Amino acid sequence: MSDSERPQHVDAGPPDQVDAESPDQSGEDSVREAVERSRHGAPAVGSVVRDRFSSDEVFQRIIAAADEEITSGNRELFFSGLAAGFAITITFLLYASLYGATDGHPILSSMLYPLGFIYIIIGGYQLYTENTLPPVALTIERLASLPALLRHWVIVLAGNFAGGAFGAAALTWGGVFDRPAEEAAMSIATHGLETAWWDLFFKAAFAGLIVAGVVWVTFASRDTISRLVMVYLAFLAIPLGNLFHVVVSFTEMLYLVFAGELGLFVGATEFVLPVLLGNTLGGVLLVTVVNYYQTSEKRLESARFAGSERRLSPREWLFGGFAGRSYVPLIDTGERTAADDESYRVLVPIANPRTESRIVKLAAMLASGHESGTVHVAHIVQVPERPSANYGSRQHRRIVSESDNQLEDVRDLVGDYDVECETSTVVSHRSFEEIFITAERMGTDLVVMGWGANQLWDAARAERPLSELTSELPCDFLVFKDRGLDTSRILLPTAGGPDSDLSAEVVRTLRTTAGAEVTLLYVADEPAEPDRAEQFLGEWAVDHDLGDANLVVDDSGDVEAAICREASDHTMMLIGATERGLLSRLVTGTLHIDVIDEVGCSVLLAERPTERSLFQRLFGR
Repeated sequence: MSDSERPQHVDAGPPDQVDAESPDQSGEDSVREAVERSRHGAPAVGSVVRDRFSSDEVFQRIIAAADEEITSGNRELFFSGLAAGFAITITFLLYASLYGATDGHPILSSMLYPLGFIYIIIGGYQLYTENTLPPVALTIERLASLPALLRHWVIVLAGNFAGGAFGAAALTWGGVFDRPAEEAAMSIATHGLETAWWDLFFKAAFAGLIVAGVVWVTFASRDTISRLVMVYLAFLAIPLGNLFHVVVSFTEMLYLVFAGELGLFVGATEFVLPVLLGNTLGGVLLVTVVNYYQTSEKRLESARFAGSERRLSPREWLFGGFAGRSYVPLIDTGERTAADDESYRVLVPIANPRTESRIVKLAAMLASGHESGTVHVAHIVQVPERPSANYGSRQHRRIVSESDNQLEDVRDLVGDYDVECETSTVVSHRSFEEIFITAERMGTDLVVMGWGANQLWDAARAERPLSELTSELPCDFLVFKDRGLDTSRILLPTAGGPDSDLSAEVVRTLRTTAGAEVTLLYVADEPAEPDRAEQFLGEWAVDHDLGDANLVVDDSGDVEAAICREASDHTMMLIGATERGLLSRLVTGTLHIDVIDEVGCSVLLAERPTERSLFQRLFGR
C-alpha cells in the first residue's frame, strides 16, 4: 500500500494535507514561530514546515492502515498472505545460494536476505510479523475486538504457511539449487533445529521487535527511498544477528521435511512454534510498551470522526460479534444519538436519500401508529477497501457534509407525520453489516429497507455476512419491493406463524394511519375442506384484530397462482418469511418467489426474530 492509500480517517493525514488557509493551520504556524523565537532568540525565517511526523501522526497512519487490513475479506487476506509466503522463498533461495557460494561468509551470504521482505512490503502483501503492529494498535484502542484480531492473524498466517509450503516444494523437487546451495540450505535449516527451544524463542522475540519497528518506521517515512533503506537494513539484521523469522523458519523446516530429513511434528513443535511465539511477543511488546505509550492521550482525536470515545464495550472487545459489534466503522454520526427506551424505533437504512423517499414515508406511517414513534434514517455509505490515492480525511468530511444536506429533505418528509426524526451517516467498508450493528445498538424495534436494483442487498451478497444473518435477528425486518406507495388496498396471504403475526401488525397500523382496506387470503391444501379453511381464516382474523377484513379462501392448492390472481386487484401485498429464512435467502440470491416479480403491486416481505437453528435459517425446514 502506498502512503496515500493508508489514511482512511478524518484528519488521519499529515499536517501538510490541511487546508493552508484554515484557522488551525494559521494557529499552528504561530505556535511554531513562537517556539523558534524561544529557542534561538530570533524570528523564524519563512514558514516552518516539519520534515517528519509526530508519534501521534504515525500512530494515526497505522490505525488507518489497520482499518483497511482488519476489514478485508477472508479470501483477500488468505491470497495476499499466500503471495507473501511464496515471496519468502526468495529470501531462503538467495540466502542459501550466497551461503554456498561464499563458503558460509557471515556478511556476504546475508546481503540479499532482505529481498523477499522488500517484495512483500513494497507489494503490499500480508506478512504475519509485519501485521502484528497495525491490528494490535487497533485492538488496543478498542476499535477492533480480540476475535477480529485473532481471525486476522490466523488467516494471514495460514496464507503465509501455504505460500511457504509451495516455495519449499519447488526448492526441494524443482532442481533450483545447485549442489553447494543445496548443502547450504540443509545446513541453514538444521542450524535452527539444533538451537535450544528457549534460545529460539528469545532470538525470535528480538526479530519480532525488529519487524514491528520496521512497520513503525515505514509509516514515519515520507519517501520510498528512505523506506527501502530502512527495510533493507532492518531485515539484514536478522541473519547477521542469528535471529529467526517464523515464515522463513517454516519454509526451512518444510524443506527438510520434503527432503526426508525431518518429521513434520518435530519440526513444527521444536522449531516453528518457539519462533512463532517469540515473533508474536516481540511485535506486540514493541506496540504496547514502546510505541503505544510514547503517543499522547490525544492520539485518536482525529483518527476517527468522533474521536477516541467511539470504542467497543469491554464485552464486545472480548467476544466480538458474539456480544455485539466486533469493529467500529469509520464514521457513524448516529452514535451521538441517545436511544429512548420508551420510543418505538424504526430504522430506515438507505443508500441514496434522493431516490428512496417512499420507503421513508412508509416507515413514518408505521412509526406514527405507535406512541412516541421515532424514525431513524441512516444513510449508509460504503467506501472501497482499497481507495484511490486522493481518498482521505477531506473526502470523509465532504461525505458527511453532503449526506447531511441530502438528509435535510428526509427530515422535512418525516416532519409531515407525528413522529420524531433522527438522521445519521454511516461510512464503512462493510455497509450491510452496519445495518444489523446499528439496529442492535440503538434498540431498534423495526428495520424497513428497500429491495431492488442498486440497493444494499447487492453489497450484502458481496460481503456475505452470514454470521450476522444466521444468528438471531436484532429486531423485526420489513423489506420493501417498491412499485409505488399506495396503501389503499392491502392483500395479506397467511398460513399462520410468527412472521404472519408481524404482517398483521403492519396491516393494522396501515389501516389506522392510512385507512387501508385489508384482504386476508388463505390457500387451502385440500380442496375438499373449504369449511375448515374458512374457520381457520376467520379465527386468525379475530385473533389479530382484523375481524373487519375481507376474507378470501382459495381451494386450488396452488399458492403462487392464487396470490397472483388476488393481488391483481390490490395496491400492496405483505408476505411473511414463515420458516424459510427470508433474509438469508435474499442475501445469498437463493430466494425464488416468482409471485413477487409477477404481481404488479408493491410487496412487503416480513421476518420476525425466532429461535430457528442455524440450519433452518440457512435452508428452511
